[in-house]
Amino acid sequence: MKLISATTDLGGVRIHYLDSRLESDVSLVPILVCPGLSETAEEYEDFIGEMLPRRTIVLSFRGRGRSDTPLSGYDLQDHVKDIESVVQQLQLRRFHLYGYSRGVSYALAYASLHPERVASLIVQDYPAEHKAMTAEWTGSYIDDYLIPTNRLTTNIRAEAVHGIHRDSTACDIGFSFGKPVLVMRGLLADSLISDEQLRSYKQHFRNLRIEAFSESGHNIRGSEKEKLDRTIEDFLNESEKGGKIE
Repeated sequence: MKLISATTDLGGVRIHYLDSRLESDVSLVPILVCPGLSETAEEYEDFIGEMLPRRTIVLSFRGRGRSDTPLSGYDLQDHVKDIESVVQQLQLRRFHLYGYSRGVSYALAYASLHPERVASLIVQDYPAEHKAMTAEWTGSYIDDYLIPTNRLTTNIRAEAVHGIHRDSTACDIGFSFGKPVLVMRGLLADSLISDEQLRSYKQHFRNLRIEAFSESGHNIRGSEKEKLDRTIEDFLNESEKGGKIE
């Protein structure tokens, strides 16, 4: 699989992305992926392959992967600018937008600002909100998760984790959006979408499909990958036929 690996220049901050344009079918609407908190574009190479011949673009947000790590600028609007920089450089006029975990916050915020560009939304196991992160979270996330899993530095830098704690402000990201929306939710205990938060999606999105994964918590890709990819691909194909997603 031939992937384009490139960066944008966002005021001196380079944002890295992978792009399958060279092997894609131009008749299909592309999909742009917003990874989870410590994820990188490279971790989605299998997904990019599964989506072929559909063009898939995956970025690494600031402080992650091969993107630069600025000393400041880790609030919601800063991550939205990362998305905007990739969209602008690739001149993407219309695309599907897929967010996982905290990447959902960034995807939803982008869609609320640029609804004319977003053909559909895919949300994976995260509520329609941007969370402020506590100092206790910072230490626990680094010491209990990133270091034991060898994700610190290569996936996300400590400066980015501290920046997210320092800069992030809490807000709901509810907005009216009539295009197709897919919400995928794990049903096990560590899922991050509660029943109440699911009702919020139902309230804001009229053309909504909800897909539950009974063998998964938050990490659906780790436990039900085949069903996840099939659900996304079916949703994309159906959304391009027009009409309401059932």
